[in-house]
Amino acid sequence: MFENLSERLERSFKLLKGEGRITEINVAETLKDIRRALLDADVNYKVAKKFTDTVKEKALGQNVLASVKPGQLMVKIVHDELTALMGGATVDINLKGSPAVILMAGLQGSGKTTFSGKLANMLKSKKGKKPLLAACDVYRPAAIEQLRILGEQTGIPVYFEAGNTKPVEIAQHAIAEAKKTGKDLVIVDTAGRLAVDEQMMQEIAAIKKAVNPTEILFVVDAMTGQDAVNTAKEFNDRLDFDGVVLTKLDGDTRGGAALSIRTIVDKPIKFTGTGEKMDALDVFHPERMADRILGMGDIVSLVERAQEQYDEEEAKRIQRRLAKNQFDFNDFMGQIQQIKKMGNLKDLASMIPGVGKMMKNMDVDENAFKSIEAIIYSMTPDERGNPALLNGSRRQRIAKGSGTTVQEVNKLIKQFDDTRKMMRMITTSKGNKQMPVFRK
Repeated sequence: MFENLSERLERSFKLLKGEGRITEINVAETLKDIRRALLDADVNYKVAKKFTDTVKEKALGQNVLASVKPGQLMVKIVHDELTALMGGATVDINLKGSPAVILMAGLQGSGKTTFSGKLANMLKSKKGKKPLLAACDVYRPAAIEQLRILGEQTGIPVYFEAGNTKPVEIAQHAIAEAKKTGKDLVIVDTAGRLAVDEQMMQEIAAIKKAVNPTEILFVVDAMTGQDAVNTAKEFNDRLDFDGVVLTKLDGDTRGGAALSIRTIVDKPIKFTGTGEKMDALDVFHPERMADRILGMGDIVSLVERAQEQYDEEEAKRIQRRLAKNQFDFNDFMGQIQQIKKMGNLKDLASMIPGVGKMMKNMDVDENAFKSIEAIIYSMTPDERGNPALLNGSRRQRIAKGSGTTVQEVNKLIKQFDDTRKMMRMITTSKGNKQMPVFRK
């Protein structure tokens, strides 16, 4: 996401020449190129024009410090304005009520059902909520079954009524069920259409009136660009929703919806979805997104993801095993599983300043760990626990069992040995001080 925009903006800043002050003459070409970059990213024309006008107004006459180049100062101004354009501050979801009721709205195919499952999973694991998913899409044949499967995956109950074609009744009954069973949150998944139509609008308005939701979220496919913004406006005119969810940000999207929607509907983006997995959901932080657009990475989000997967006790356990030279392939496999839980590898790399740009044209294989896992799983329990046993004949057997070559097995074992040595050096250096751990 935003790769092309990031590249274009970087080029734009290089156009800015001159020292001492930013003037209308030396900034003109830069602003023109920034506007083109925004339009190419499918940002609304009026939003793009207003953005560059504001940047120009703030940049003109700015004194440039001796240690700062004009282009660097312009990056700071553009960063601040991008942050403001996307809402300025993170806006939390409203979970008041007993139970709290969250109503989903959006077109068919926008990802409402998947997002409903993700949100329920997030609020259960991070906020300690006890959610109930309400299947109120009675038109799409697979909608109820899809939600039921998501519920099974996350251990969250799903309320549905086979044969009932009245979504208002189902939503009301779901809330009654939540009260009866001690659930403190109901997420109502509603029907969508291929385009906005009056029947759909009347139906979701009726559900809103019947259940009085504490939060209405409009779910939109970011890949639809300006169409997403136009649809959001139509829904907002009828529902006055509380926030926007942008899904499929990991797809081939230019980012125009994310940069335009806040200005057009005056509602905050609250969440972004970046995949099909149940944990592929992020709270939207405007400043962090501005960092990523300008190639500055997003270390804060990367650390937060790491904190969710690693705890202090596990870090101490690994440290003790390293200190005693007991770190084995079981521990190594455990570390791989933790990394995989953090999300898409290319997305993680883009959070590290400078790395995202280097990896732009690289094909990051999401199955990169599969051959490693196959090799480790082809070892016997004794071999995983005692790597010193891995002689030549054992390595040949492991290669055959894992569908790899002996060279690949040898390479993995060498990488494991190098990693173990490096980690042990860190652990035992400086007076055997403790390794740093992520604290929740």
